Amino acid sequence: MPTNVVTRFAPSPTGYFHAGSYRTALFSCIYARQNGGKFILRIEDTDKERSKKEYEDNIVDSLQWIGLKYDEFYRQSDRTELYRESIRRLMDSGHAYLSKETPTDAGDRPAGRQNREEVIRFRNPNKKVVFDDMIRGRIEFDTTELGDFVIAKSMDEPVFHLVVVVDDADMGITHIIRGEDHISNTPRQILIFEALGVMPPKYAHIPLLLSGDRSKLSKRHGAVPITEYRSRGYLPEAVVNYLALLGWHPSDDKEIMSFDEIVGAFSLDRVQKSGAIFDEEKLKWFNKQYLNRMSDERFTEAAMPFVPDWLTTGSMLFARLSPIIKEKISCLSDIAGLFAGGGELAFVHAIGPYDPSMLLWKKEPDRSASLRHLNAVRDLISGLSEEGLTADGLKSAIWPYAEANGRGNVLWPLRVALTGQERSPDPFVCAYIIGKEESLKRIDDAISVLG
Repeated sequence: MPTNVVTRFAPSPTGYFHAGSYRTALFSCIYARQNGGKFILRIEDTDKERSKKEYEDNIVDSLQWIGLKYDEFYRQSDRTELYRESIRRLMDSGHAYLSKETPTDAGDRPAGRQNREEVIRFRNPNKKVVFDDMIRGRIEFDTTELGDFVIAKSMDEPVFHLVVVVDDADMGITHIIRGEDHISNTPRQILIFEALGVMPPKYAHIPLLLSGDRSKLSKRHGAVPITEYRSRGYLPEAVVNYLALLGWHPSDDKEIMSFDEIVGAFSLDRVQKSGAIFDEEKLKWFNKQYLNRMSDERFTEAAMPFVPDWLTTGSMLFARLSPIIKEKISCLSDIAGLFAGGGELAFVHAIGPYDPSMLLWKKEPDRSASLRHLNAVRDLISGLSEEGLTADGLKSAIWPYAEANGRGNVLWPLRVALTGQERSPDPFVCAYIIGKEESLKRIDDAISVLG
């Protein structure tokens, strides 16, 4: 096992980060925890024009929501003097030099530089760089084609390749787990490590996450802030579980795993090389599994922001509804649809005027028959105590009459009387949910309509 492992998640706050970015953070955190090491969050905000505090805050909020705890926090904008010192060292040692830019240098000139400007370039030794990627094996680059590349726009404006290396060296990063799109950055960074006299970390380039059309997820394509899944009613443990299995799988192909189980089973040699597709339908499936496993107390707490204002989560009504809600939803945001017009549980709050024709069973469209059955069922419900008014108690009381007179003939008008809907839970459950008094009132209303 590696000792003193230090990993990092180093996002730039220039946009909202998508699931792929947090999958990278997750793998980095897991590897550190697995080896008793440190996991560092480093905000790479050297792009002053595009970096925004709202994006940084969203990154921190997102990590907190999915439960990834970092051991140290850094912000590159607080470390300018360290970069300045490193530029001086590289220039003093001859590894970097001041270069005057002209319009013909546009291909490698930093964006926004006009006409003749001075930038600082790294002196490319034009050699082969070889490193062993922990996922992809031996990778070799001929750096000649890179030319002398820019490491700073000025002494106070270092660019990505330099600051990444300086930070990784200063923070003692031992393992860099990042997306495969960074493979092409690695040779430049290794050259800078060598020039600074620092042993490069070990690299593990993981496959990218792809959208449904197999295009790369990015800040500009398919980017959904991870906290958006919170507002959609996903559970953080379901999101973490799903992300962990995108591009990696345990040896036993188990799917539902806690964070501690993932830490125990994770290995970089089981990370695949090909891209993994982010499928929200599959994420919903994971979320459903976690919802099903929630205790009543935890479900009540989690559902609170998503239930209609008229439904109090601490009430007896919600306690009766809770198992049905949990059964019917994949995300907590699905709750609203259950109670909206046309939803299966819309009857709980109120029902509109009855359509008399709906109260008639299609195989016995006879008003007098429906009236007779509703009156009989009303008497049976009236005879039950409040303690006996459970779904099972109601079924025990009504079922023999329904069996004797035709189940559809009896239960269809009862269902419509209680709900005003064609689709709903079975009438015994409906009567249990709304209670004895409300059930009798609704049956009386239906009898009046047919009367």
